Amino acid sequence: QVRLVESGGALLQPGGSLRLSCAASGRTFSNYVLAWFRQPPGKEREFVAFISWSSAATYDADSMKGRFTISRDIAKNTVNLQMNSLKPEDTAVYYCAADLRGGRVVTDYRYWGQGTQVTVSS
Repeated sequence: QVRLVESGGALLQPGGSLRLSCAASGRTFSNYVLAWFRQPPGKEREFVAFISWSSAATYDADSMKGRFTISRDIAKNTVNLQMNSLKPEDTAVYYCAADLRGGRVVTDYRYWGQGTQVTVSS
């Protein structure tokens, strides 16, 4: 059974940086794609970035390129999201997701974590 557990959410001021982690367990992820999505208050869940576990190839949403960076740590079995220059509109619940094929929409992923709250406010 795949288990994804996010951590690292916080309340911080605009311009700050934050690193989220997703601990993945339950199987070997060598053929999986792992992704980050986020859901702002009152809005639909949206794609942030994904990474191929085997190749480390990444794809980032255009709106977040240059500010957010996805990475994976094979030794720790984690997927991380480094977020810089945070803005109030980055406020959301951030979710980790996993599946064999991956993609940029919610329905591309069968496995989800419970989410971690990020709030950017002055």
